[in-house]
Amino acid sequence: MRIAVCPGSFDPVTLGHMDIINRASTLFDKVIVLVSVNSSKKYAFTAEERVELLKKVTGNLENVVVESDSGLLADYLKKKNATAIVKGLRAVTDFEYEFQMALTNKKLYPEAETVFLITKSENMYLSSSIVKEIASYGGDIKDFVPEPILDTIKERLVKDK
Repeated sequence: MRIAVCPGSFDPVTLGHMDIINRASTLFDKVIVLVSVNSSKKYAFTAEERVELLKKVTGNLENVVVESDSGLLADYLKKKNATAIVKGLRAVTDFEYEFQMALTNKKLYPEAETVFLITKSENMYLSSSIVKEIASYGGDIKDFVPEPILDTIKERLVKDK
């Protein structure tokens, strides 16, 4: 079985994330969407909330599961017998960082390959940070996040409702 892990903070999940997850689900037998927890980062949503939001929008994908972990990605891959890491790329700046991470993960766990999926052009500018910024000012984020979780995201992020 070809198992891939699609790691990220998903704070919050965007349509760009969903594009990568959907496409990965057609390439692998099983895709684990891994909500990463980094104690040095400040999140708008808890790890548990991010897992629940992702479960809500990936429930239609039979070969996708959502989990959370706070350890090294390489250790998680070993534990799950995963053979691939799937990462979405928007721009050259993403590549530079992700390339470094791919080489590091390959050193830590040589059995896994990193697979880069280029985002669709309509999502090239899209990031969780942009969604949070727009929402914090009461801007319309309906074209940036999955519809089933739009209200939940707005309730959390909109300042001075």
